[in-house]
Amino acid sequence: MAGRIRQSDVEEVKARTNLADIVGDYVTLKSAGVGSLKGLCPFHDERSPSFQVRPQVGLYHCFGCGEGGDVYEFLMKMDHVTFAEAVERLAARIGYSLHYEDGGPAAAASGNRARLIAANAAAEDFFRERLGAPDADAARRFLGERGFDPIAAERFGVGFAPNAWDALAAHLRGRGFTADELAASGLVSTGERGSSYDRFRGRVIWPIRDVTGQTVGFGARRLLDDDKGPKYLNTPETAIYHKAQVLYGLALANREISRSHRVVVVEGYTDVMACHLAGVDTAVATCGTAFGVDHIKVLRRVLGDDSGLGEVVFTFDPDEAGQKAALRAFGEEQRFAAQTYVAVGPEGLDPCDLRLKQGDAAVRRMVDAKRPMFEFVIRQALSKYDLETVEGRVAALRECAPIVAGIRDAALRPGYTRQLARMLGTELTEVQSAVHASLRATGARAGRSAGRGDQRGERDARRDREPYDSRGEHERVRREPEVTLASIGSDPATRLEREALMAVLQYPQHVGAQRAAAVAHSGFSNASLAVVRDAIAANADAYGTAAWAERVAGDVPPPFAGLVRQLSVAPIPARDEAGAAAFATSVTASLLDRDLLRRKADALGRLQRTDPGDRDTVAGIQRELVQIDADRVRLRGE
Repeated sequence: MAGRIRQSDVEEVKARTNLADIVGDYVTLKSAGVGSLKGLCPFHDERSPSFQVRPQVGLYHCFGCGEGGDVYEFLMKMDHVTFAEAVERLAARIGYSLHYEDGGPAAAASGNRARLIAANAAAEDFFRERLGAPDADAARRFLGERGFDPIAAERFGVGFAPNAWDALAAHLRGRGFTADELAASGLVSTGERGSSYDRFRGRVIWPIRDVTGQTVGFGARRLLDDDKGPKYLNTPETAIYHKAQVLYGLALANREISRSHRVVVVEGYTDVMACHLAGVDTAVATCGTAFGVDHIKVLRRVLGDDSGLGEVVFTFDPDEAGQKAALRAFGEEQRFAAQTYVAVGPEGLDPCDLRLKQGDAAVRRMVDAKRPMFEFVIRQALSKYDLETVEGRVAALRECAPIVAGIRDAALRPGYTRQLARMLGTELTEVQSAVHASLRATGARAGRSAGRGDQRGERDARRDREPYDSRGEHERVRREPEVTLASIGSDPATRLEREALMAVLQYPQHVGAQRAAAVAHSGFSNASLAVVRDAIAANADAYGTAAWAERVAGDVPPPFAGLVRQLSVAPIPARDEAGAAAFATSVTASLLDRDLLRRKADALGRLQRTDPGDRDTVAGIQRELVQIDADRVRLRGE
């Protein structure tokens, strides 16, 4: 596996990327003055544009909701990709070859990522085209019997793998892909004698896409009676396909999941198709593996799972396998801040069969009729026992009390304690006692785990529910209130300091390094702006570079990062570049002149307090006053 992307490559890709081009794929931007663009914020609903983009500075900021950052953060927030994925995506866009900390180029032994993506894209085109061929009748019949017409097949990219030894491999070799690349992509397999053949043959095919919409693998369903392979076959683990980290349908669903803070997790490809066609357009499914921790990490990024207001709805078959899947999901439920639910179709129908038999509205009703996950699990547990006997009730209570104790929202526990008592036909006090005992036992176990240094104790369970940092990794997000332009005031002194910092951050070419250094060592009356000033002084070595403003934003304490970005994109009172240059020169001159006046007043005060007989000190102060007056004259002449 490739290592960490070299920092020099990260900076080079950002320097070569026009932020306005990337943002423009998602937001309609209009001119907002010299060097500034604006549009409706993609992160919250608004009527008038408050979303500002400064391509020259390389930053964006919304003055309505506070979202802001560089081009990488924009892609991470919009498409819910990791930092490395954002860098790789932009590098591919501009044709830049990345290098990694292990010293190797982006091409790893398992194949170049861009080539593997290209091979999968070519394979998808091949499969989709073959769905219309005469030998694909079984695939078309399979889809039609499940209520999917050609338009639906086209929407989801469904295709057909011909029942031939190496039809796909021959097609892709003709497109210039090597045998090593085809093997690395998982599209071909190797037999015992070393011969290669198509992995997918005689099957209906679904492309599996990552959150950015790139095809990274495939899922295939058996059609032919003489096919002795598994019913469902997926792409094996490759450099770009990791089944524990991908969710089928997420590329289609991620925007709506992010907007509605709801995701519906179903069990198969046809269930995802049925849900989306029925109007449940937040449906996703795992790909050949059980729902696990890595899937949760992906969904938490998409959900923005840090408020506890989101919903995760699981659909399970009512059979034994479905019950086991529900219990596995419940075991990981604590990792979500969102509330978890279970939706079961009438008569045990899955979404695909339900849509086929009862229509689109029935699928929507099934999801709307969801029940809390813990209630579902309690009922499943009770169904295993004979509640007509004392032994059955005691055993059921022993299993269900920890479930009630594990409910995160403490306000819900008393209600479910009473409900459990009614289900069991047992005295409320007895159930309360069992739940309280489970709570105490859980606390004791967590304490012992912490004492032993167990890294999977309750502390890490809480950490797993924390928001992700800007690079997609776990990190406790600071809860200090953010400092903004609106919160720092607008008195004349603050306004002058604010505009001077805007000039230094936005127009370093017009301010110049020497004058910027003087601004960074001037006295500031506003404490928040003084924090930004100090970061400017500390990063003087990056002054005027492509990463200048972002370096400053990265150096201030987290609550001040948004303030730096606001200063970096806030519009200035100028109509063209000449006006911007005049503004930058004028406002910084005014700030420095104010500082010189302060220094002059201080020197005059020292002169009054100095003994006239101390001629050397008096002479030194007088020379200082002459120099201050000369500096002020020079400033006014510039």
